[in-house]
Amino acid sequence: MEGMMRQMVMAGPRKSRIIEVPIPKYSDNEMLVKVTLTGMCHSEWYPWATAREGDILGHEAIGVVAEIGKNVQGFRVGDRVTGLGGGAYREYIVVSPEKTAHVPDCLKDEDAISEPLACLLSAAMKLPVQTLGDTVAVVGCGYMGLGTISLFKAMGYGDIIAIDKRPEALENAKRFGATETYLPEEIPELYLSNFETIGKADLTRSGDNANVFAPGIPTVMEFTGTEDGLQLAGELVKAHGRLGIGGYHNDGPRSIDYKLWNFKAITTINCHERRIEYEAGLCRRCMELLEKGIWKFTGVTRVYDMKDFDMVSEMMEHHTDNFIKAGIRP
Repeated sequence: MEGMMRQMVMAGPRKSRIIEVPIPKYSDNEMLVKVTLTGMCHSEWYPWATAREGDILGHEAIGVVAEIGKNVQGFRVGDRVTGLGGGAYREYIVVSPEKTAHVPDCLKDEDAISEPLACLLSAAMKLPVQTLGDTVAVVGCGYMGLGTISLFKAMGYGDIIAIDKRPEALENAKRFGATETYLPEEIPELYLSNFETIGKADLTRSGDNANVFAPGIPTVMEFTGTEDGLQLAGELVKAHGRLGIGGYHNDGPRSIDYKLWNFKAITTINCHERRIEYEAGLCRRCMELLEKGIWKFTGVTRVYDMKDFDMVSEMMEHHTDNFIKAGIRP
């Protein structure tokens, strides 16, 4: 396809602009996709806020196959597709079939942006249920936390404890399966496992350390991306429990109380994923889970125009009007 298309690029910190660029070329093994929506990821907030001129964002695309390479199999022009593809705040992108998933007819575009869904599935599967009905906590109830809550419910967790600073986020958490919700200052003492609740560290080996195991939660997932959220999540984990770190901590170093984590002998799990082929497979699996109703996670994405990207980024920053997630239309 010849011609020009619109693309969003950064003009500097917190300021984007729309330019005209050539429609990209594709090889015999690739497809040209007309983008219908690109999801906004919170991991892009810091790059947006600190951007340099010419920076390109966007990695959560969904669209329609416009043209197809002669060697591509399993896809046709007109197919609705989603998957892994970068620089997607533009009208057309080139994708590889092995990184692409078909979108079921029953799903709306805004519910089928598969890249963040695949990240959620990957993260949740790193904290599998050990016994049906286990208790779990999720710290941070934005888009990723809500998706995790709904996944944990589908996976067979029992009590799902949701924690967030925003009351409206806790109301969202109830909608997706949380059984208990707390603001940080309201967390019951029995859920906190720190040196105030377990007492002084006893390394004499002369007792059974029963007091160490009394408070806390066996499995905790952190999705705040903030230092205080990570610290709180660490305080919630029961001795020999599991802490999944799903928040994207990309805005600087973190200080944690590793003396506490060390003493409690907790297992920390980095819940991020960098294996492209594996995550592409999860994109396809997410479409199946949503289509079959196994994973009930829809109705959270609002649609905006590409020209409004900076305004929506500020909405994401401040959680304006109970902001959860946005999809950008080129």
